[in-house]
Amino acid sequence: MDSICTQTHGPEMKNHKPQASSLKSLLPLLAALVALSASGCGYNYVVGLDEKVNGAWAEVDNQLKRRNDLVPELVNTVKGVAGQEQTVFLGIEEARKSFFSAQTVPEKQEAGRQMDGALSRLLLLQETYPELKSNEQFLKLHDSLEGTENRLAVARERYNEAVRELNEYVRQLPGRFWASLAGVEKHTYYEIDKGDRAAPNVDFSGLNPRLKEKEGEKAEGKPVEK
Repeated sequence: MDSICTQTHGPEMKNHKPQASSLKSLLPLLAALVALSASGCGYNYVVGLDEKVNGAWAEVDNQLKRRNDLVPELVNTVKGVAGQEQTVFLGIEEARKSFFSAQTVPEKQEAGRQMDGALSRLLLLQETYPELKSNEQFLKLHDSLEGTENRLAVARERYNEAVRELNEYVRQLPGRFWASLAGVEKHTYYEIDKGDRAAPNVDFSGLNPRLKEKEGEKAEGKPVEK
């Protein structure tokens, strides 16, 4: 009986050892799979950052389009007073063409900077033609343009912040790995030429009585008539 038991249990014991060994060899692989699954949020995170940048750029693009839509009417108003300034008007036209023909974000950013400079030169014409400062249509369009510029500045700031967050993550590990896996690349900041952006902020209140009156009402805290 002892020999039978020995023969019976002997092979079973030998069979258990290879099974345990096989399971032990699979543990690193299982651990790697669990870790990969647990860290899968890294993939989703980088995709989310990329979508955040794309969404922020969509708002910038919207404001750039709005500005380009306002420009032709502003140009026509200025032409009524300074029709001989063809170089300035040509610069505006070329900037608009560049924007609407742009296919990529960097191309649109460059077209936006081109329009910044062209608008600066257009608005500076009021120094040569003071009558523009009392032209109601010009002042109305300038107000609309100024509102668009303010919204564009806010949208550009949010876009650049989203780009900074993404680019920092992509430059580090494991962000670089997840970005590569998701096909996400670094984005370009929308930088502007501060010299070009300074000129459009022109104060008309000293030459337009109604604007001057509004500024006084704001300073005194009175409700301003629209």
